[in-house]
Amino acid sequence: MSPPEGGIAVVILTLNEETNLPHALQSVRNWADEIYVLDSFSTDRTVGIAREAGCVVTQNAFVDYAKQRNFAIKQLPIRAEWVFFLDADEWLTEELKLEISQIVSRRPVENGFYVKRRMIWMGSWIRRGYYPTWILRVFRRARGRYEDRAVNEHLIVEGKTGYFTNDFVHEDRKGLDDWIAKHNRYATHEAMEQVLREAEEDQKEIRVHFWGAQAERKRWLRYKVWDRLPMLLRPFLYFTYRYFLTGAFLEGRAAFVFHFLHALWYPLLIDAKYLEMKRAARKASE
Repeated sequence: MSPPEGGIAVVILTLNEETNLPHALQSVRNWADEIYVLDSFSTDRTVGIAREAGCVVTQNAFVDYAKQRNFAIKQLPIRAEWVFFLDADEWLTEELKLEISQIVSRRPVENGFYVKRRMIWMGSWIRRGYYPTWILRVFRRARGRYEDRAVNEHLIVEGKTGYFTNDFVHEDRKGLDDWIAKHNRYATHEAMEQVLREAEEDQKEIRVHFWGAQAERKRWLRYKVWDRLPMLLRPFLYFTYRYFLTGAFLEGRAAFVFHFLHALWYPLLIDAKYLEMKRAARKASE
């Protein structure tokens, strides 16, 4: 039996998310028509939690985020017209759920919608320098796919897109050790993406356009401005902008830690890993 016209399926990718997953599921239970958990062979209670909550659980070996999300779109038995990709460390507000339900029930001409992400870090909402971050997360299943990137992948939607006014919330409950380990892995992927881009390998990506959506503008700034700035110096310039020029320094200790790690340490790590990869490649060629 198919869900009603305009039905919504929530898809959550997981790997050892027993700490975060219950909160994500609680926020969409009794709202979504279908809930799918695509797991990468977790070794904790993630799968059990998902099954106890009545989710459809599928396991697939993880290669990268884009491939995993595209696998979900193509291979999961989704019957709903609309899909919301929700991370395990995220949850939906009541206001956003009501807004989504009302809009998709009207059969909108848009095939996808951007949603504002609210970052909660160490119990505080990080506003200045980060909010709002617009992410294309809600889309008609037959009209969306993810670009070919290992990390920070963006959704590509055929046709018109729109914007919701309410937020969803990112609130990772695993702690700082896990965040640092995860971003260490992300930095490796980001450095490799830059190496591949310099090698001009064909990758299907979102449009690079200054006057486009926020993600397209950020990608333009990345390619046209960031990549031309001196390595190892540009993270300090970015941190100065994010923390001082946007007024984030007014938001207390949690904001300082977040911006220091996310706007300085993380991009500096990417630069260092890139330089290490290039040096290794030169040695190999010699």
